[in-house]
Amino acid sequence: MLLLPLLSLSALWGFVLNLTMGDAQSLLRANTLYRTIGLTSTDLGLQLQAERVRSAETLTTRKLTTALGAQRARTDRSVTDFKLAVMEAGSAVSGDLRLPLDSLDSALDRLGPVRAEIDGGLGSRLAGLDEYNRILDAIFTLYDHLVSVSDLAIFQQASSLQAMGMAREYIARENALIIGAMADHRLTQPEAAAFTEYAASRKFLHARGLAGLDVQLRKPYEEVFAGEPFLTFATMEARITRTGAPPVSSDSWNQTINRLTTRLDRLGASSADILAKRASEAATGTIVEISVAGGLGLIAVLASIIISVRFGRRLAGELAGLRSAAVELSQARLPDIVERLRRGADVDVKKEAKAIKVSGSAEITDVARAFGSVQRTAVTAAVGQAALRHGVGQVFLNLARRKQGLLHRQLALLDGMQRRTHDPDRLEELFRLDHLTTRMRRHAESLMILSGAEPGRAWRKPVPLIDIVRAAIAEVEDYTRVNVDNMPAGAVDGTAAADVTHLLAELVENATIYSPPDTTVQVRGDLVSNGYVIEVEDRGLGLSTGEYAAFNALLAAPPEFDLADSDRLGLFVVARLSERHGIKVLLRRSPFGGTAAVVLVPRSMVTEQAALGAGDGKAELPSRTRKKALAVVTSGTHAGLPRRVRQANLAAQLKEQPGEPESRGQERPAEQEPRPERSPDEVRDLFSAFQRGTQRAREEASEEGP
Repeated sequence: MLLLPLLSLSALWGFVLNLTMGDAQSLLRANTLYRTIGLTSTDLGLQLQAERVRSAETLTTRKLTTALGAQRARTDRSVTDFKLAVMEAGSAVSGDLRLPLDSLDSALDRLGPVRAEIDGGLGSRLAGLDEYNRILDAIFTLYDHLVSVSDLAIFQQASSLQAMGMAREYIARENALIIGAMADHRLTQPEAAAFTEYAASRKFLHARGLAGLDVQLRKPYEEVFAGEPFLTFATMEARITRTGAPPVSSDSWNQTINRLTTRLDRLGASSADILAKRASEAATGTIVEISVAGGLGLIAVLASIIISVRFGRRLAGELAGLRSAAVELSQARLPDIVERLRRGADVDVKKEAKAIKVSGSAEITDVARAFGSVQRTAVTAAVGQAALRHGVGQVFLNLARRKQGLLHRQLALLDGMQRRTHDPDRLEELFRLDHLTTRMRRHAESLMILSGAEPGRAWRKPVPLIDIVRAAIAEVEDYTRVNVDNMPAGAVDGTAAADVTHLLAELVENATIYSPPDTTVQVRGDLVSNGYVIEVEDRGLGLSTGEYAAFNALLAAPPEFDLADSDRLGLFVVARLSERHGIKVLLRRSPFGGTAAVVLVPRSMVTEQAALGAGDGKAELPSRTRKKALAVVTSGTHAGLPRRVRQANLAAQLKEQPGEPESRGQERPAEQEPRPERSPDEVRDLFSAFQRGTQRAREEASEEGP
């Protein structure tokens, strides 16, 4: 929070410092360029102007003179000095100067060929002079780029002096043209037009430059323009422009030009020195101002950093304390309270919702109080929700127990009615009603499981898994569609037998509901190293990968039951039962396209079948042998009508012993049935055989042999 303003302040200070330092560096750079390139280029221009005058004489007379050779030597030395000055300028030569310097180098390279043409007598006088004019134009272009300072006043004065210097160049061009013309006492028409153009440009530049100069720099030029040499030159210039003929007296022209150019050259040099001194003073003053402002700014930045760091550390400490308290509240205290409420423990809101103790500024304490208020509200809401869930669970439990009691009484009535009934049609209806009542009892047990209670049925002895599977199938409406493959011997602890039966019944019923009615549901089992695996596989449409992942996550870690999610009631029941006994349930796609539910009963709950007592293996009889036995019964007493026998749908290990109650919380009826009890498959096969007639019973008996 504090770092960003400090970084912004430091960046702003650095930007301003760099900007002002750039101005100072620009002034210092301009001074360096003046002392190196500026002075040498000025001398180079003067030497080229002198060589141009000598070349004009040679172009007229076609004779090489010693004066021309000496002047060329001086020009060459000036070129060398200029190139050395460019190297000396070094880093002061920026990118904007590179192009005009390259153009001037190219123009100077043309100096040799121009001299050769002049020496060979090639070309006209005006053409030769124009070659020198192009070289001098490149020099003045370089002058324009040398004037690049950020100080507006200095820039204006430098531009005005540049105009005065260019006007001096046009005077030199006029002189070179007239010197050549006086040698043959005539001006050609193009030369007269060029002279007129030079004169007009000179007047414009003098007026422009004089208007831009300040008092100190303008006054010397005004004195020169008011002096006798310039007035005489102006008169002669006007006469030549009007008549188109050179002056009659060459001495008068030469004397006037020499006096005027000498004064202008001296004035130009002094004015340039004055301007350079101003630039240096401005740069020094700017550096001083930058140093003072930058130093004060640096002190302010450092002071801000120190104050901000101290304040930031204090604020960070306060926020760290608040953060620790908030994290402890959100990750430890509230989850612990919610978990205790989920387990049914009592929670004191005043004791648990204690205030968050932090120290610091008013804002921090206000936030702490706000967190405390949120904590109290959250704990109160959690306690209220837990009380509501407990109340709903108690309602479920009471309704389920009442319903279960009524269903037990209904089963007892059905049992008596079946014993007294010999009509096969009525007996079949009673059997369907008995099966429906059994399913209703399972749904009542589902409500008890969701409310957190345990079912009342439990047995002391281990129960064979094959009988548990059969009992689970018997509680499903479409039990005729369920096929059970051969299963290895194994038994489950009697205290968990009812829950395992309920769990398998939910999975089998789900498989029959969500698969086509003309398909079968396969149930198979196997004894593995980690326990006993039971697989329920249907031939339905299956689920998507995301749905399988969501359901498996719910089965692995069942959440609180949501009353709004009643569509998954059976899935919640399976999850609660598997969590209670450590049973692992996994849903996956079947190779046939449907869903396969894999149930792993842990090794701690599984007992080997061989460990059961003698006579406990009655339920282990092969199915075909049981069918044969059932067929014989159907042709025996009671006119072949089957009779519902109490506990006939239970395995031998689940049956009650004399003097023992049927289950926890249930009293054993006084009346006992002396007849042998049958398993659920026996009862199912019995009624199936009865419905299909004695003919099938005889066929089955004949298939078994005598």
